[in-house]
Amino acid sequence: MRLNLWLYKLERKISKIAIEKLMTLLTVAMGLVLITDLFLSLSGYEISIYGMLSFNRDLIFSGQVWRVISFLFLYPASSNIFLTLISLYFYWWLGNLLESYWGKARFNLYYLFGVIGSIIAGFIAGGMTNVYLNLSLFLAFAMLFPNTEVLLFFFIPIKVKWLGIVDGILLFISFIIGNWISRAAIIAAIINFLIFFGYQLFYNIKKAIENFRNRPKM
Repeated sequence: MRLNLWLYKLERKISKIAIEKLMTLLTVAMGLVLITDLFLSLSGYEISIYGMLSFNRDLIFSGQVWRVISFLFLYPASSNIFLTLISLYFYWWLGNLLESYWGKARFNLYYLFGVIGSIIAGFIAGGMTNVYLNLSLFLAFAMLFPNTEVLLFFFIPIKVKWLGIVDGILLFISFIIGNWISRAAIIAAIINFLIFFGYQLFYNIKKAIENFRNRPKM
């Protein structure tokens, strides 16, 4: 509870400087990087904006300090451009939905904590990705709107809480089989999520266990 009070006070302090439509700005930047890379690739150039913006500890220490922040503008890499566009839309949709519910200050705070955690983890692991930071938005959405139904694959109705559980399982699997950069990114994203939702999560787990124990026996 003290943590929640501290977050509330911090939220009020940054309310005047919080960025409105933060996720819209980030996804637009990701889209511009994607379009530029596609143009360069089709034009026969062998350079990649993606590679120039990625987080690399050694290159940062050699003077390319923009990489500390520029990795936030990287689009989700995929061999399928359609999946990349769907992912960008998904990030935009989640971010704006959370901002409309929380307010811009709270959403900025959630994302800022995730960014700080990712940067620290990046310096420890040597590299960093923004994928798990952005996926942590879905964990927040699942906690806030567990019974909301969405259309999986655009036609299968399913409650968000079940997708949240699947997302948690996939994160666990990615942690087990992934490299140290992925593991560091997952740890940073989970810590950020627990800072904001840890109390509620453990309370929900406790209630679920109690309900299971007290269920009518046939």
